[in-house]
Amino acid sequence: MKSIAIVGASLAGLNAAETLRREGFNGRLVLFGDETHRPYDRPPLSKEIARGDWPPEKIALPVDALLDDAEWKLGCPVTGLDAAGRTLTYGDGKSESFDGIVIATGAAPRRLPGTDIQGVHVVRTLDDAIALRDDLARPGCRVVVVGAGFVGQEAAASARKLDLAVTMLESVAPAAHVLGAEIGGIIADMHRRHGVDVRLGVAAAAFEGAKRLERVHLSDGSVVAADVAILGIGVTPNTAWLEGSGLTIDNGVVCDEACFAAPGIVAAGDVARWPNHRYGELRRVEHWDNAVRQAEHAAKRLLAEAGGVHPGAYAPVPWFWSDQYGLKMQLVGSPVAHDEVRIVFGSGEEERFVALYRRGDRLVAAMGLAATGKLLKFRKMLENDPSWDEALAAV
Repeated sequence: MKSIAIVGASLAGLNAAETLRREGFNGRLVLFGDETHRPYDRPPLSKEIARGDWPPEKIALPVDALLDDAEWKLGCPVTGLDAAGRTLTYGDGKSESFDGIVIATGAAPRRLPGTDIQGVHVVRTLDDAIALRDDLARPGCRVVVVGAGFVGQEAAASARKLDLAVTMLESVAPAAHVLGAEIGGIIADMHRRHGVDVRLGVAAAAFEGAKRLERVHLSDGSVVAADVAILGIGVTPNTAWLEGSGLTIDNGVVCDEACFAAPGIVAAGDVARWPNHRYGELRRVEHWDNAVRQAEHAAKRLLAEAGGVHPGAYAPVPWFWSDQYGLKMQLVGSPVAHDEVRIVFGSGEEERFVALYRRGDRLVAAMGLAATGKLLKFRKMLENDPSWDEALAAV
């Protein structure tokens, strides 16, 4: 291969580029990015940046000197792909073909109808976080968080750290669709203890205000006064530009077990949907750790097209963390469709615990709050597909 394009210049794209150079690719390397910013770390957006604790430049990701000769096309969205010819369309309609392409375009936050009013925010980009920071700095700001997933939880915790009034809305307990009702209830209670008005079984029905947001109407007929609303209702993979490309698009770019999407094309990060045979799942993983590891794997798989060593199947044990109220919440493995969840250490009331997840007779995931050391044991154990009995014996 003489030329490789990476579409997406964030964490996954950066790690793919650095891996290509480390693995010996010395040809032309071009990184396309929608944003004008160089790569930056996204986890602090809903925390340190939104609270104004850090200046934006602190989250810039280090770029290896191996990329000194790479071409950066920032603020240059790619608008189309012809997979058969590995041809990208970008900018003002310019087209260019490459020997290899890495798709790392990530995902975009979902929005609700009627939210194009000043004071309603999503948190996905640096510009999003800066806009939110400026609004949260308004004296006496009242905040409504719509959605109690991890981004919504972090946003609520950040607003409470600023001593703002916060109402959180969700149809079920926080993250219950992933972690289960019991753990979701523990998370809800944690937020209540820290001063959040958690309202479950309701949704935002309308956002109202004259020049900017003044109130949120709820599905139960009640109204919450609000100066700021933060939408944390999930994301959609950025694949609109791939319509008609020839790739299989179904809730992301569908790849094989090694991140291969088509000859000369691989995908990584939030946009990639692949079969993780460790868990028997075809899914996307929207976590920082996966963006790094999958990008490295995809880059090696792309180079295998040119005679490099095939990296085999990508079958990681996913790992995720979230920082809230000075506590670190971590999830390792995949609790999707679990049959049982059991707290084996601590309790929700203590705000320190470890919970194990069973599917069939296997341990498939472990979740911990303020218990990093104890969770590490199960993280290592999950690499070897342990039985449920083995996991319980290790408690």
